[in-house]
Amino acid sequence: MAESRYGPRERMVFSAAQLIRRDGVAATGMRDVAALAGAPRGSLQHYFPGGKEQLVNEAVAWAGRYAGKRVARFVAALEEPAPSALFAAMAAQWTEEYRVDGFAAGCPVAAATVDRASSGSSIREAAASAFAAWRGPVAEALTGMGVPAARADSLATLMISTLEGAILIARAERDVRPLETAVRELGPLLDAAASRSQ
Repeated sequence: MAESRYGPRERMVFSAAQLIRRDGVAATGMRDVAALAGAPRGSLQHYFPGGKEQLVNEAVAWAGRYAGKRVARFVAALEEPAPSALFAAMAAQWTEEYRVDGFAAGCPVAAATVDRASSGSSIREAAASAFAAWRGPVAEALTGMGVPAARADSLATLMISTLEGAILIARAERDVRPLETAVRELGPLLDAAASRSQ
């Protein structure tokens, strides 16, 4: 991303998200972020006067928005829109990454939550907002596929929490089978919610 159309601030937010997803919040250093972004170290203070916490909050917010935007792309690429197919697409991005690049990285929002959930910091709040920014588009997509609006948000929560859990287990076991199992087992439940409403 160093040679991209994005400026140093955007590159630093993206780079922070990449480091957090690999190393967690505590191990992500500001110098490492600047180096990965190809930005001068002095620019960190300029763009992020709130320091590391501000940068992490923005990286987590970016990750939530990114995940939310991916939902529309997944839906657009489905041959036959169905809740199970959407969940399979969400899991496939991780299965693909792990098969190609190994199991080094997970979700930056999950990593920030694990590192900061008990601290009461603004990072925990940013993570909660990021999950909501992801859950909303998933619920909207489910509604568009025939899931009753009253169930769409809870099923979106189930999909995201199942995916996050499968990612953690896959990384621990260094195997994509937890992701494949989640897709196989959750798919029928999701499709049943849509078919009951039709």
